[in-house]
Amino acid sequence: MTMAHNQVGPCIELERSLPSEVAAISPFVDRLMLLFRKCGCVSEGESGVEIALREALANAIIHGNHENPGKHVHVHCRCEPSEISIAVKDEGRGFDTNEIADPTAPENTGSVHGRGIYLMKALMDEVRFEEGGVVVHMRKSAGQAAAKDAQTNSLE
Repeated sequence: MTMAHNQVGPCIELERSLPSEVAAISPFVDRLMLLFRKCGCVSEGESGVEIALREALANAIIHGNHENPGKHVHVHCRCEPSEISIAVKDEGRGFDTNEIADPTAPENTGSVHGRGIYLMKALMDEVRFEEGGVVVHMRKSAGQAAAKDAQTNSLE
């Protein structure tokens, strides 16, 4: 199967449900990143999307669903030549997005919680919460990711 470089529309669009088990994160993310790299919307050296996705899934499973085996985490991904967008939805009660502590504040540097959302925001171009914190939408421009990688490589 060949892919046209001037193609219109998404290269990959998929929806999956994962059980609320931390052990389900790595196999799912590994397969998904392979697809994204084949599609070309995530370059080989770029790991920001992968880290942000792992954090979003961990938050949904641990904090959203409280690892309840009767609940699932739902993922919707859209990978286009120009950008990648990911939505992760849990079956929990959500949270107040205004109550997120800043992990870089001196009083929080020793805390084991609070870095996931900070990391997601640092690594993606856009991170927004909907439905009372039950859904997180993340977006990254493929062009910016490629440009950042090229810039990093030229500095080495």
